[in-house]
Amino acid sequence: MVLSRIWSAFIIVAIAIASIKYISSSHYKTIFNDMVVGKGGDTVQIATQKINTLSPIVRDSLMKKPDFAESRIHYKTDSLKQDVKVYRVQEADGVIGTSETAVKICLGLIGIMTLFMGFMSIAEKAGGINLLSRLIQPFFSKLFPEIPKNHPAFGHMLMNFSANLLGLDNAATPFGLKAMESLQTLNPNKDTASNSQIMFLCLHAGGMTLIPVSIIAIRASMGSKTPTDIFLPCMIATFAATLAAMIIVSLYQKINLLRPVVLAYVGGISAVIALLVLYLVQLSKDELDDFSKVLSNGLILFIFLSIVLGAVYKKINVFDAFIEGAKEGFTTCVKIIPYLVGMLIAISLLRTSGVFDVIIDGMKWVANVAHFDPRFVDGLPTALIKPLSGSGARGMMVDTMTTFGADSFQGKLAAVLQGSSDTTFYVIAVYFGAVAIKNTRYTVIAMLLADLVGVITSIALAYLFFA
Repeated sequence: MVLSRIWSAFIIVAIAIASIKYISSSHYKTIFNDMVVGKGGDTVQIATQKINTLSPIVRDSLMKKPDFAESRIHYKTDSLKQDVKVYRVQEADGVIGTSETAVKICLGLIGIMTLFMGFMSIAEKAGGINLLSRLIQPFFSKLFPEIPKNHPAFGHMLMNFSANLLGLDNAATPFGLKAMESLQTLNPNKDTASNSQIMFLCLHAGGMTLIPVSIIAIRASMGSKTPTDIFLPCMIATFAATLAAMIIVSLYQKINLLRPVVLAYVGGISAVIALLVLYLVQLSKDELDDFSKVLSNGLILFIFLSIVLGAVYKKINVFDAFIEGAKEGFTTCVKIIPYLVGMLIAISLLRTSGVFDVIIDGMKWVANVAHFDPRFVDGLPTALIKPLSGSGARGMMVDTMTTFGADSFQGKLAAVLQGSSDTTFYVIAVYFGAVAIKNTRYTVIAMLLADLVGVITSIALAYLFFA
């Protein structure tokens, strides 16, 4: 019910803001068209010179203008004063294009899902998942008291958390969906999220990541002199968000986290991460890239090899087991299409209507009135869009770096915010959609609170490290 109300609110607010803009200014006469059939990145040109004849400096500057903003800009390049009037259209597709994109995302998942679900099927038949379940059971049994001892769900969740930790998004999603399916077999009310499913999804959305490789790569490509300097703040922020998710859900479910086993596991994990951080901060960018590639890709190949060797040892029909799991992966991808389409069109309406511009302008006004340093507001578009769209947040991060510089305070903050949380509403749509959960209970609230902790921590760390 909570998700239904939020989804409805997204649509109502987006259309209301767009209507106000349409009525209040002639600059927004195409806003309804843009929200329905507009294409991201399009520009409407009304200029004294055509855009393609302008100098690169002018063109780049025009492309930095806010969504739907009409600007008359004066530039002087090579002693030539250019007077240009231009509209910048939305950066996101309208709902028609977004619906197509949602289906393409699901189709793109099919290959990855069939691959990893196939190997998961082999691992289950060979007993590998049960082995992982026994290893993690003492800790997980305290966080997931409803799950029977040595249940395969423990192993599936461990695989998902490990993939997230290493930044293996392609592997994390299949492992996570398999975990949700395992937890669904224990769920007495099939259309309502169980306590275990909520705890798992909130911990997953905490986004604990060891090395934010893609963010470091983007910063390097945009000319950052020290692209790896956001590594430690990202690590701390994601750890804070994950820990917050655990505490918030535990309060809802009345789970005592002060037990010796829980404290020992959390303390041990924290100590291992701290030692690894001490080692990694001494590496150069190239050394960090090499370490990340060897660790992540090498681990995937090691998992595949271990699964196959274990299956051969247990005399399992390896290929048949793979095909059985691969079929399940295909079916799962098809099932999530309606849920993903529904969520992404609501997100598209929010973005194309200019809701985020209104929020950012309001926050800047508040910061100035309160005499706060307003620089952090320029990095917030990434944080606002991240729960809704990973690719959208990445685009906002790049736009912030382009506008202020990759090594600016705003650029570094946007990078840390990009790595500090997961795409909350996308995760909810995909993971609950895969098992046909309709009543998500307090999942959305808990995940957004954890995201908020990650955002606040990121801002504090940015001022601590970069101000």
